[in-house]
Amino acid sequence: MGDTARDSRLSRFSACLLLGFIASGALFIEGSFCAAALQARHALSPARDEFTRRLVAAAIERTNHSVHYVGAYVRIPYPGGDVPEDTGVCTDEIIRSYRAVGIDLQEEVHEDMLRDFGAYPSKRLWGLAHTDSNVDHRRVPNLMTFFGRKGETLLITTRVGDYAAGDLVTWDLGGNVPHIGIVVDRVGADGRRMVVHNIGYGPKLEDVLFRWKITGHYRYFGPSL
Repeated sequence: MGDTARDSRLSRFSACLLLGFIASGALFIEGSFCAAALQARHALSPARDEFTRRLVAAAIERTNHSVHYVGAYVRIPYPGGDVPEDTGVCTDEIIRSYRAVGIDLQEEVHEDMLRDFGAYPSKRLWGLAHTDSNVDHRRVPNLMTFFGRKGETLLITTRVGDYAAGDLVTWDLGGNVPHIGIVVDRVGADGRRMVVHNIGYGPKLEDVLFRWKITGHYRYFGPSL
């Protein structure tokens, strides 16, 4: 009985050692993987920083354009289509800013909606049964869904420091009227970052980040970053 008990204890000890070695190896592998992932993420940071700089510059440049607020349905080419350059709504400023840095949100949104139309609110909100490359990307709820699926969804807070240049913010203006703008690197009152948006009188740079109820907060660096 003594030998049997001793053998049993030795077996359990050996098993524990084996599991320990396996666990240590797994931790080493996992740690190496995590370190590699962090290095890869940091390696992309300069590219993302440069992308953000260009996107913010493109958004601010839009404030030099005279744009009449026209929300009518317009048939446009695909891809690369745009409504007349002297017209547009809030979403068109987002689309034009991204186009300036080489990203066609018309195509990106349309292709993602073709892959998973049910993930978007087009049927629920507008009773649509299929995609429409003329207008899908020009609707705030669709852009919110797209940025949530393909970009980074960030916390909605009232802390100034939580909003960085290049962030995309959506609001409810009241009565479920959606709006969208781009946070830029200019600073307004109390250190708040300013926003480029078109709320009815063309693209403007304004200190309006917390003026309305924020409904979405995103970052999108395009499909390659």
